[in-house]
Amino acid sequence: MRRGPIIRLAVGLALCAGLAACDASDDSRPPSARDFPRAYRPVSELAGNAFSTEQQRDDRREAETVMDQAAITEGMTVADIGAGEGYYTVRLADRVGDEGRVLAQDIDGAVLRRLGSRVERERHDNVSIIRGDIDDPKLPPNSFDRIFMVHMYHEVTEPYAFLWNMRPALREGGQVIVVDVDRPADQHGINPQLLFCEFERVGYRLVEFVRKPEIAGYYAQFEVAGERPDPRDIEPCVQPGNDSETPTIPPPAFGPGAGDGPAKVNDGVQGT
Repeated sequence: MRRGPIIRLAVGLALCAGLAACDASDDSRPPSARDFPRAYRPVSELAGNAFSTEQQRDDRREAETVMDQAAITEGMTVADIGAGEGYYTVRLADRVGDEGRVLAQDIDGAVLRRLGSRVERERHDNVSIIRGDIDDPKLPPNSFDRIFMVHMYHEVTEPYAFLWNMRPALREGGQVIVVDVDRPADQHGINPQLLFCEFERVGYRLVEFVRKPEIAGYYAQFEVAGERPDPRDIEPCVQPGNDSETPTIPPPAFGPGAGDGPAKVNDGVQGT
């Protein structure tokens, strides 16, 4: 049975009272996001655009491991969301080759100018750059085989609006790749079950999850499942450990029907 608006409001206010990330009004939210639920969890502040040095990341084969896991091949069209200084952008550009395309996106104009200079200097002619919004990555529809969100999802302040607006950008069979760290959302990471829940509420299904030391965290892969919900029908998830009874994180919905089977999960290796 669907909860009535009075109960939903009461739950939302109770949750906001316990979270610094919430405030009493929607004035701080973009008007385009106000039909969507808030993220009832802390959101990490922007922490610069260098997760670690590129040499350190290459020494542990991070990008190579992630691109192999995501089956990136020549000729693909991919998006790098929260591209920052371009660690993944330039490596994806090399992997997809002259027949492929990479769209690098960020919300920081200064970062994008530096990235543009790098792309031009290194002559990555298959890379384009756009500026997105905090609730909308501004990706063209039906365009991408893979969308990468690497060490940035925990900084998305409007996850439900962001994922909802991102979904039409995937081509048939396209997938979203998330790389992050299993720790509280206000410490530059996100609990995997919370990640699964937020994606599921907007109409994605988990198809693969693995922890690898090479990527200093975990890898999650999602695809579209079912219809995109109406924004007002999306029920928010709650960070594990919150005392509120509702809403809660359900087991991830691995497919719209019984025949879809479970996601491929390898949780035996703890990332560092």
